Amino acid sequence: MRTDPTDNGGLFVGRRPGTRPVRYRSPPQPVDARRRRLDAALANALLAVMMLSNLLFWGPIPVAWLWVVSHIRFLSDRTFLALSVAFIAILLSLMLALVGLKQLDHFWILARRASGVDQREGVIGRVFAYTAAVGASLFSIWLIFGGGLADSLNPPQP
Repeated sequence: MRTDPTDNGGLFVGRRPGTRPVRYRSPPQPVDARRRRLDAALANALLAVMMLSNLLFWGPIPVAWLWVVSHIRFLSDRTFLALSVAFIAILLSLMLALVGLKQLDHFWILARRASGVDQREGVIGRVFAYTAAVGASLFSIWLIFGGGLADSLNPPQP
């Protein structure tokens, strides 16, 4: 009798579908090397799309929502309401983008397996960590040298 939770996907396996561990088949053997290279190129393109869309989290998405909210006439006089609407819109769009990234990560695994690599785990965690480091670095550079703290470090002379 198997009762180890790591072996059966958790307690009450028979009650909830999709809770048992994933069993992968052996990696597929492509028909030719050309198809394998095509699948590897598709996997690389999916990885690039994931990296670029993760980088959008660090500036363009929040700035775009702040710009949209600033152009709504009803919210122009109510600053707190405008910032609240922008904050909720930013969070919702980031959550939807993460759902899309998870789907891209699943397609990336499938493309890597089709190219002959025994890929069992996704790359979304590492991509998110690396783009967070790049995004935080770019934001720090902008904050210090760009428009953030540059004026307060060098006040205008009268």
